[in-house]
Order: sequence, then structure tokens, then C-alpha cells
Amino acid sequence: MGQLAFFSAESVPPAVSDLAGLLAGTGHAVRTRDGARISVVVGERWRAEALAAFIEETGVRTRVADTDEGRRLVRTDADVVLAPLVEDWTKGAVKHVPDGWTPNARELRMWALASGRGECDGERFVLGLDPHAPETHAPLALSLMRAGIAPTLIGTRGVSPGLRISGRRRLARLGENIGDPPPGAGVDLGWPRT
Repeated sequence: MGQLAFFSAESVPPAVSDLAGLLAGTGHAVRTRDGARISVVVGERWRAEALAAFIEETGVRTRVADTDEGRRLVRTDADVVLAPLVEDWTKGAVKHVPDGWTPNARELRMWALASGRGECDGERFVLGLDPHAPETHAPLALSLMRAGIAPTLIGTRGVSPGLRISGRRRLARLGENIGDPPPGAGVDLGWPRT
């Protein structure tokens, strides 16, 4: 059993603001009459289950459904408690990174669960970015730097943009923040070691 780091995701109590990690990645937000809703599409079932459980810990009801393309949609119910978060992360109908946002451990874990992927047998880890919101890429890179993890922005002209973290110290810092991979993730994920 691994020792929890002081700043690990498991040591911080759940909060609705944790869902910002979804919006930093490929998640989407919609304002509704009843508040707001956040959703993200993921490929693997383990990601959907882990995200749904993580979101439920914040007190927000969540549903998982299969898409026509064989992926999983994780979607919160419309809830008034999500409205301030969605307001902070949108300008009009466009995704926007709040000024000065610095992800905490739980937000980083949510981001990694939703769109994280390993590269080169665990020598690098990529936090996925929203290809439909390129104006968020540079501010998110700065946000990650403020969290003490300097990334490299990759794939900005492709369908899989992301923030690549490499180097033993940076990967260790990320691993300390996001904790161990959830059950069912598989060894091929390339999750940073804690």
C-alpha cells in the first residue's frame, strides 16, 4: 500500500469545484434552467466509473450512458450548485479558463481520469485538452505551471492536443497529486508513479 502524499487528491475533501478538472480537459458545460450540467465523453468504462464515483463524492448526481460510437458519456444532472463553476469557466457560450486558476490535487486527478494518457512506457504523461477550445490551451499550460508542474503543449493542430509532462521530478509531483490509478485502469495506462 502506497503512502499518501500531503497534497494528494485523497487528502483533500471533495468539493463541487473539483469538476473544474473536467473542464480543463475535454469536458463541456451547459447552463440550464435548473442551474448547470457538466459532461465528458471517455473511451474506457473504468474512466467513466471512476469519474462518476468521484463526482458523486461532491454531492452532484451523475449518470453514465453509452454513446452510439461505443464510448461512455459521464453527465451530471442539472444542478444549481454547478452554476457558479460553469459561470467561471465560460464567456458567453465559449469555454474560458478563469484568471489565475491553479488546479488542486482533486482537480488534477479528475483531469487525469478524464483525459490522461501515458507515453513512452511511463516516461511521459499527457493531460488532454479540448480540441474545440484552442484558446484555453496556453492558459491551462500556465495554470499547470502555477501548480508546480511545467508541461509542454503538444498537438495544437491535431485532434489530440495536450499538456505533456516529462522528467522524473515533474512526473513524481503529478503522481503525488493525483494518487494511484483507479481499479481496472490497467498497467498500460502509463499512470505516473507516486
